[in-house]
Amino acid sequence: MKLLRYGPAGREKPGCLDAQGRVRDLSGKLAGIDAAALSPQGLAALRGLDVESLPLVAEPGRIGTPYTGMEKFLCVGLNYSDHVAESGAEMPTEPVLFNKWSRATGPNDPIVVPKGSVKTDWEVELGVVIGSKARYIALEDALSCVAGYCVVNDVSEREYQIERGGTWDKGKGCDTFGPIGPWLVTSDEVPDPQDLSMWLDVNGKRFQNSNTCNMIFGVAYLIHYISQFTTLYPGDLISTGTPPGVGLGQKPPIYLKPGDVVRLGIAGLGEQRQEIRAWDAALLD
Repeated sequence: MKLLRYGPAGREKPGCLDAQGRVRDLSGKLAGIDAAALSPQGLAALRGLDVESLPLVAEPGRIGTPYTGMEKFLCVGLNYSDHVAESGAEMPTEPVLFNKWSRATGPNDPIVVPKGSVKTDWEVELGVVIGSKARYIALEDALSCVAGYCVVNDVSEREYQIERGGTWDKGKGCDTFGPIGPWLVTSDEVPDPQDLSMWLDVNGKRFQNSNTCNMIFGVAYLIHYISQFTTLYPGDLISTGTPPGVGLGQKPPIYLKPGDVVRLGIAGLGEQRQEIRAWDAALLD
């Protein structure tokens, strides 16, 4: 299934896509798409529904985050060798982990450039949504705890991340720096998460064009590895790293500015579109 939430921010309704790509209303079947709905039992109940009999939503309007109840927004850095090269970093021998402080935002919500920022950057990534608790999970069992997958734009402020000392988190956790969606595509519809093409355009120019097969550490290994350090719970999101083509890697570097438009997508998981806005607190509240 392709699960989604539609409507004004804070008042989204649960929905799903039918075979024709139309939005169907799920609010008569469940209160919301949350961590409980993403459990094996919750997903089994949803798969048992006759989607074509659900109310059709002719004009869904805004698409929000595909689910609620995310406890952890975990991210992986330097997970594509050619991105490592363009970043001028050393090849990692273990996954590089960091966190997003920001709340996830909808796939088409604006990205607000932080006050004084001149190095806000883009990163298309595969998101992995956990559906079952995973603690010290074996590698061969890791994919069994996945509820589904989604598109993530791991927006980054490179000055804050690289030049301001400390961890990467301060350059990754700014407000609006976590667009996800448009859908959560359940794992049964993604037979191989290591064979998904991905792309990102800025103002109509393609900068990123790759495939998840190029990851250094695959999805199963990342879940196994992260579960050695923290328990993963339903609703936790792992953003698995970006391929080459980020603004930092251009010669000279190119960064996002107000008025720019970013479009990105992953095969079978949908597309995002974000307009870049200057700092305005009204866009955040």
